[in-house]
Amino acid sequence: MTCLLFLQHGTTKYLSFPVSKFTGVAPLSLSGIAGMLELVGGVLIVIGLFTRPAAFVLSGLMAAAYFIAHAPQGFFPLLNCGELAALSCFVFLCLAARGGGPWSVDAMREKQG
Repeated sequence: MTCLLFLQHGTTKYLSFPVSKFTGVAPLSLSGIAGMLELVGGVLIVIGLFTRPAAFVLSGLMAAAYFIAHAPQGFFPLLNCGELAALSCFVFLCLAARGGGPWSVDAMREKQG
């Protein structure tokens, strides 16, 4: 569920769904690069394909987002609106450590190999 919610950030930037203030970003901007990672990484994690490396990259993306966009506004995540970025960072870090689980495409690929 976390990844489906996260995936919205990529779909609004590149697929204009749902339309938001982030819709239509420049692909080579910081937000555009983040959007591509959100879109591709979100899909990979939702289906459970290459879960560990995708989650590791997304964890780093969320850490960077926190320190670039939120931390300069104050120390406490509650006050700098960085709670979701910090939480997402650690959820992805957990997924990177644990993997996609028994229902993932990764698990099906292991059984075949």
